[in-house]
Amino acid sequence: MHSRKFYRKLCGRLRAGCALPGDDAAEPPGFCSFRERPSQKCNADMAQIFHRSTNFISRFSLFSAVFLVGLGLVGVLGLARSPYSTNQNVSRAQPVQFSHKHHVGDDGIDCRYCHTSVETSAVAGIPPTKTCMNCHSVLYADSAYLEPIRESYRTDQSIPWVKVHRLPDFVYFNHSIHVNKGVGCSTCHGSINQMPLVFQASPLLMEWCLGCHRNPEQALRPLDQVFNMDWKAPANQAEIGKQFAAERKIRTTAELTSCSTCHR
Repeated sequence: MHSRKFYRKLCGRLRAGCALPGDDAAEPPGFCSFRERPSQKCNADMAQIFHRSTNFISRFSLFSAVFLVGLGLVGVLGLARSPYSTNQNVSRAQPVQFSHKHHVGDDGIDCRYCHTSVETSAVAGIPPTKTCMNCHSVLYADSAYLEPIRESYRTDQSIPWVKVHRLPDFVYFNHSIHVNKGVGCSTCHGSINQMPLVFQASPLLMEWCLGCHRNPEQALRPLDQVFNMDWKAPANQAEIGKQFAAERKIRTTAELTSCSTCHR
């Protein structure tokens, strides 16, 4: 039971007065009685600790915090998939600016002439300087542009080519298995025959690799077209792709998407 002092303190400064429990005096008009009408609010001016705008500020602060966290997460994921991180479409300066467009697109040189181990090894291989000199000992033999090639051949020192397609060390990729199953060079490397300077055409992200491993039929082509840069998938690619997958004994989706397939 609260004392009368408590009720008087609670009412504070009364506008029209307030009848308290135990008061037998008649209640003037405008009074409220705690005793008789407890549900009716007392008409009193009570001190307010926080301004009404505090409710809006608190809600706005919580919403802003959630929004900024979400925006930051989207920014981080976007940055991880951007060319800034993946190096997609970024050309690399080389000791000699070798043009695949000229050699492959114009002259029609087959990929295997330079990348000799692509069908038998995990790595495609970088051609030795002797391969270049097979032609350039006669063609453009005195060109100053090709002096680094001749210097490498004379000194037997390899040209320090800059690697364009670089996978993390924890990722295992085998060129030969893809080539021998019917995955074309342009599937991963893009239209090399149209590149004056080679750049990484694909993002090489894990999700990009899994997209093909979950549905390998879309990337399979006739074996005699693997090195054809101008090959285009026909309208019935899904149908013939399934046929190729069965004939070439492509592994199941579960096996192709297993962690140990690429992370060894």
